[in-house]
Amino acid sequence: MIFTHKSTTGFCIYIGTSLISQKTKKQSTISRSSSETKYRALATTVYELQWLTYLLHDLQVIMVTLANLYCDNQAARHIAMNLVFHERTKHLDIDCHVVREKLQAGLFHLLPIEDTEQPVDVFTKTLDQPTVNSTICKFGMMVPSSILRGGC
Repeated sequence: MIFTHKSTTGFCIYIGTSLISQKTKKQSTISRSSSETKYRALATTVYELQWLTYLLHDLQVIMVTLANLYCDNQAARHIAMNLVFHERTKHLDIDCHVVREKLQAGLFHLLPIEDTEQPVDVFTKTLDQPTVNSTICKFGMMVPSSILRGGC
């Protein structure tokens, strides 16, 4: 394994309780902070959410509520909601515009989530067995009891 200092972006998108889209990918640049890493992941998720919205519209599926987008980084949420660009966000310029524009347009609600409740961490971090078990249950996956110790 080669250590590159590049962070991993990951997201999971659900319709109701059904997982319909999931992605994990190394980011193309090295981030200066965890907030930058989380913001880039937030932007990637917004791009996917926009694409899925277009797809559902083409399929004539009417969305009755806005999507809930959960982010476990307070600074990233603040950057998304703050209309003023700061020196610290210059390198996130395009991502900032897209996320803010889509947030203001009502594509999604940006909500906090605790680090311990973030299901995508199972794809991006090394986790202990109880956390993996809990996350697998959140995905609604059917896993043999020999793999999933303790059950859901």
